[in-house]
Amino acid sequence: MRAVVQRVARASVSVDGRMISAIGPGLLVLVGVAGGDGDRDAAWLAEKIRNLRVFPDEAGAMNRSVEDAGGEVLVVSQFTLLGDARKGRRPSFIKAAQPEGARRLCELVAGSLRAGGLPVGEGSFGAQMAVELVNDGPVTILLDSSKLF
Repeated sequence: MRAVVQRVARASVSVDGRMISAIGPGLLVLVGVAGGDGDRDAAWLAEKIRNLRVFPDEAGAMNRSVEDAGGEVLVVSQFTLLGDARKGRRPSFIKAAQPEGARRLCELVAGSLRAGGLPVGEGSFGAQMAVELVNDGPVTILLDSSKLF
């Protein structure tokens, strides 16, 4: 699984012009699921998101997690994170998981974060979404459960 994690002042997701989820300060997490990913990848990703120290402490150093900072999380599925654009001009998405499995793993990440006590919003899997955010910092971190980067 891959994720783009952005520290935000606020973020929201709309479908067909209707806002379906919004958060205040916290993390916007765009999640892509690869074929072959499973529950262990989802658990790893949720744990990493929960404990990622990207919020400032009293001295201004990035030393606090979203939980420590009292932040929220917005999880949005994004299969295009598995796009491979190394060859040609059109990305290939053959490494992305099939929708049924990808939906379950995205929901597992969000559910795990929620079960740990974090306020979690979600996008609408498979929908054409408009995601708005105010990046705080900016701080953007890339995560990959296969540790490719």
